[in-house]
Amino acid sequence: MRIDVITLFPEYFESPLRVSILKRAQESGHVQIAVHSLRAFGLGRHRVTDDTPYGGGGGMVMRPEPIFEAVEQILADVPPDARGEIPIVLLDPGGRRFTQEVAWELSHHPRLVLICGHYEGVDERVREHLVTDEISIGDFILTGGEPAALVIIDAVVRLLPGVLGDPEAPHHDSFAEGLLEHPHYTRPAVYRGWEVPEILRSGHHQAIARWRRMQSLRRTWERRPDLLLRAALTEEERTWIARWEAERRALLKPLLGGETG
Repeated sequence: MRIDVITLFPEYFESPLRVSILKRAQESGHVQIAVHSLRAFGLGRHRVTDDTPYGGGGGMVMRPEPIFEAVEQILADVPPDARGEIPIVLLDPGGRRFTQEVAWELSHHPRLVLICGHYEGVDERVREHLVTDEISIGDFILTGGEPAALVIIDAVVRLLPGVLGDPEAPHHDSFAEGLLEHPHYTRPAVYRGWEVPEILRSGHHQAIARWRRMQSLRRTWERRPDLLLRAALTEEERTWIARWEAERRALLKPLLGGETG
């Protein structure tokens, strides 16, 4: 896979791309990540990339010319009839929400272009005539699209075949099956009086798998119940949730004077 990043601040990516899994994925040839300075495509002697907005108002807007030229030069080696297969993504708070499902979707493309927005945003013609997708990593405002680009790169690259030591690991992560991940433990078996659950030391793989599934489901029920609306649950798992709900109501009843709503 190849990922091209267009940014006003290429130095932002220097350290994160040189450590851990992203570093190893590049060294092993599983991914090629190229960071391009938008200033190189800026206008005039001063390499201008932004201007004041038509209609007035504060802030600056990124001009369309440098962005169009950057994308066109980056994809110059791609036959015109194949360019439509390459996602050109604008990192923007108005885009669709980035999820694990979207990460899987992007990981199936051999090439990906990420455009980091900045200032008050980009000229609307970039959205209308250049980008094929807009993505937001959450309902908050960042100084620019660089942090969002790194989040997407990290989430996508770890899904590429061969990047992680365990090929099944991505399928067991939080959100991979629509639920939060189960608790993890390692040595020592007892630390400051806190013991690792006995079942995890039993060697009974089927029982361990069932315990992990129950813990994953309970953690999701406690922390992100909204995820359960889309999760594929068995009848037994629905029974677990019903029991936990009943236990919660029983605990709340004395506090509410007999009223549980």
